[in-house]
This record gives sequence, structure tokens and C-alpha cells, in this order.
Amino acid sequence: MILADKIIEERKKNGWSQEELAGMLEVSRQAVSKWESAQSTPDLQRVIKMADIFGVSTDYLLKDEMGEKFSLNEEKDAENSKGYRRVSMEEASDYLKFKVESSKQVASAVFMCVISPVLLIFLMGLADSHILNITEKAAVSIGLLVLFGLVSVAVYTFLTIGTKDKKFEYLKKEPFETAYGVDGMVRELQKNTEVRRNTFLVLGVILCILSAVPLVITAIMECPDYIIISMVSLLLLVVGVGVYLMIYSGILGDSYKVLLQEEDFEIGKKGIDKKIEPYKQIYWSVITAVYLIWSFLSGDWGFTWIVFMIGGVLYGSIEVIMKTVIGRK
Repeated sequence: MILADKIIEERKKNGWSQEELAGMLEVSRQAVSKWESAQSTPDLQRVIKMADIFGVSTDYLLKDEMGEKFSLNEEKDAENSKGYRRVSMEEASDYLKFKVESSKQVASAVFMCVISPVLLIFLMGLADSHILNITEKAAVSIGLLVLFGLVSVAVYTFLTIGTKDKKFEYLKKEPFETAYGVDGMVRELQKNTEVRRNTFLVLGVILCILSAVPLVITAIMECPDYIIISMVSLLLLVVGVGVYLMIYSGILGDSYKVLLQEEDFEIGKKGIDKKIEPYKQIYWSVITAVYLIWSFLSGDWGFTWIVFMIGGVLYGSIEVIMKTVIGRK
């Protein structure tokens, strides 16, 4: 049974006309008619949407097969001649959908971490300048309450996304083969989103660079302290937006590279990532221990969180060094 026959069968089974199906797919009735008569073939995005509408798998629609919707033998054949796991169109689609959703959530969580001290800094500046009728103790209390609240929500988001991401962990850590049509679908999405992703990345970098401009200007003009402190808060807000855009763009871009096994996700590099995983866990455990010990000893919880920022910057360099050393071995 070819794709054209399956479209006809599923449409009639649901009691839809060609016009109704066309409306759901946002195409013309003539397009559906051509698909059903095998005069043309829908693009992969339409196939994925049809699979959702019909309640079937994309594998079923794409594979020319007879009989039932799922070939048990094909589903069980999870490995190819090289012994690699085979990733189906449905698995790839589920992974990309998850990454689209999680990219926004992770970016938002990082944004919350970056801006978490903004209110604390702003209120402290107003309290010190006696502009706002608020004591320094009250300013610190309100600021810390907001800081801990934002960080708590962010940590919860990271943990939730991390738990869900374990389902797709094998894509990053194990070599695999993709089923027919998967590479084409991924490359098409990669190409279609390239301009948008690059725009977000460039905007993010520009915002991070320009974020310090208001602070520098107010400092040069010798403005009152509360204005300069307010510019520090503004700096963090702008940096937060810039980081959000860069992380959102980066996660989407990496999701395509994962499925295509390109750049950092090449088959040869996956073995290296497995080897450095224990060192990664030890590193972040040490960073967390330093943060907690310093915070409890100093009591300066509003400042000691910077340990994680420094740790993140240093980790990038350490990871490159570890990969280089292990790769040579």
C-alpha cells in the first residue's frame, strides 16, 4: 500500500472530504487530490501533520507496506548490520518536538537565574540613597525572597527537563542509524529555521555587548549612585534577554546536529563524551560544595551564587582540554 492509498483510507475512515482534510493541513483541495492520485507527494512536514491528524505513526505513512499499520518485524529490527540502533521518523519527530518546547523552558530558566538579583540590587540602591522609604533590611529581605523564588523555579525547570531528556539520552551518547526520510526531514527543518536561529544568536550577542553601555555612560557622567546602581539592574535584564535568545537558538541548532550526528555529536566523539561524564559530575559536585560552604560561612547568599557563573565559564575550557587529552589517547 503506497502513501496515496493510505491517505485515502485514513481520510475515508474518519469521514472527511478532501476539502476538510485540506483545511486541517492548510493546503488546497487540489493538493490533497494530487496526493491521493499519486500525482505529487506531500512534503515531510505535511506527512508529520497528517500522522498526528490520523492518529498513526509517520513510519506507517512513509513505508510502502501491505497489511497492518505496524510491521512487528520492522519494529523489532532496532539494529542494522553495524549493530547500531535505528531511529525511526516517529522517534526523531518526538525528539524535535521535545527540543522545541524545552528550548524555551531552559532559556527561560537561565533568564530567571540571570535576573534573580536585579530587584535586590535595585532596592539596595534606593535604600542607600534614601529615595525610597524603605530600610536596608527590608530591601535585602524582599530582594532575597525574589532571588530565591526565581532560582527555585529555575532549578525545578532544569530538573524537570533533565528527567524528560533522559528518554533521548542515547541520541547524544550512542551511535545510531536513521530510518528512511529522517535525514531529509531534519535537514529541511534545519534549513528552514537557519535564518531565524542565526538572527536570534546575533541579537543575543549584540545585547550582551551593548548591555554595559548605559552603565558606562552614567559612570562617566558621574550620575548619582542610585542611577548607576539602577543601570547595573538594567545590565542584568538586557544580558538576560540576550542569553535567552542565544540559548534558545543554540538548543534548536544542536537538536538538528544530534540527529544528523554532526560536529560535536559525530560518532567518533560520542565515546569521548562518555569518558568525561564522570569528571563532569565530580566537577559540578565540587562547585556546588564550594557554593554551599562559602554561603553558610559568609551568610552572603545574595553574592555567592556567582560561583556557578564562574564555574560555567571555567567548565567550557576544562571540557575542551579533557576532550583533547582523551581524544589523543
